[in-house]
Amino acid sequence: MAYEGNPAEAVKKYVGDEYIQHNPLAENGKQGFIDYFDRMTAEYPEKDIEFVRVIAEDDLVALHTHQVWPGNEEYVTMDFFRFDDKGKIVEHWDSIQEITDVSKCGNTMY
Repeated sequence: MAYEGNPAEAVKKYVGDEYIQHNPLAENGKQGFIDYFDRMTAEYPEKDIEFVRVIAEDDLVALHTHQVWPGNEEYVTMDFFRFDDKGKIVEHWDSIQEITDVSKCGNTMY
């Protein structure tokens, strides 16, 4: 929902009373989340995200995604979310790495 241009609705439905952000490009709190995704939607409307895998343990969920940005730049991203006892997101960490054609190990990034 946030990626598709409706972060305010995503916050209303899925975010808890507090929201701690660890992405240095976004401000802390619910409004910071909304502002970040409003900006991303405006600046990169053609960005595509595919969810490759989801891993969950206790109050943590990890997403492993494939993103294609304008200009066909491709990235592997990982997002980590902590949930409260009501099942709402209250904390977020992420990491992003550009996909390369070179692999010394011979394995894909997925």
